[in-house]
Amino acid sequence: MSYFSFEIIFLIVLALIWIVFATIQDLKSREIANWLNFALIIFALGFRFFYSLFSESFGFFYQGLIGLGIFFVLANLLYYGKFFAGGDAKLLVSLGAILPFSGVFMVNLKIFSYFLLIFLFAGAIYSIASLIYLSLKNFRNLRKEFALQSRKNKKILYPIFFLGLFIMILGFFENLFFIFGVLIFFLPYFYVYIKSVDKCCMVKKIKTSKLREGDWLYKDVKIGKKTIKAKWDGLKKEEIKKLQKKYKIILIKQGIPFSPVFLISFLILIYFWFFRLLWNPFW
Repeated sequence: MSYFSFEIIFLIVLALIWIVFATIQDLKSREIANWLNFALIIFALGFRFFYSLFSESFGFFYQGLIGLGIFFVLANLLYYGKFFAGGDAKLLVSLGAILPFSGVFMVNLKIFSYFLLIFLFAGAIYSIASLIYLSLKNFRNLRKEFALQSRKNKKILYPIFFLGLFIMILGFFENLFFIFGVLIFFLPYFYVYIKSVDKCCMVKKIKTSKLREGDWLYKDVKIGKKTIKAKWDGLKKEEIKKLQKKYKIILIKQGIPFSPVFLISFLILIYFWFFRLLWNPFW
């Protein structure tokens, strides 16, 4: 299998088209449709199967299945660990059918590792940039919420401040203590900042008629004797119907659309894949 062969280029183009559509949909509606992710898996594995059938070598197809299996396990760990929402986890699974570019498993394992490392760094930078953007956009509300959260959590914050100061004083005897003290001192500020951003930038009032399956409730909602929980996997259809009967407006929590990180990470991976192969074809 050539690194610049038709089948690899086809998979790359296919993935790029799908990720771009997923990104646009996520930015517009804050969700990635299941059919989009499942369609990518079907097209990728279908192409691998028929290509393998006509080339009389099923390694290309098997590597796709192995990649799908590895990324399925990884995506579930991230989803149930509450790092990923459902749409992001399914998009990651679908990329598992794309990313095995080689017929050699160990080479594919390197590709997976590079992609995940790129994804980690891109995700961190993107998250920080998103927080800064939201902070500037909602600066007035954020400032008020920060002051409010500081007052609410002062019983926890003050002891940590004093602990940080005490450890910084020990820094006169050992420099390492000063660094730890600074980190501990500013940690409560960071906690309050994240909590403030979450409350004033991520919470939105919407009409219950516009609720969709998978939307996150901001907090538990009581309907009679029953309570609809604000859970990670979001609202179900029957819960939405109950809310629509009882309420006209509801508070939901929105996350930062994370699909752009998939697009950025995939483009960086492809760039390094081709660039490094020019110098080292056995990468």
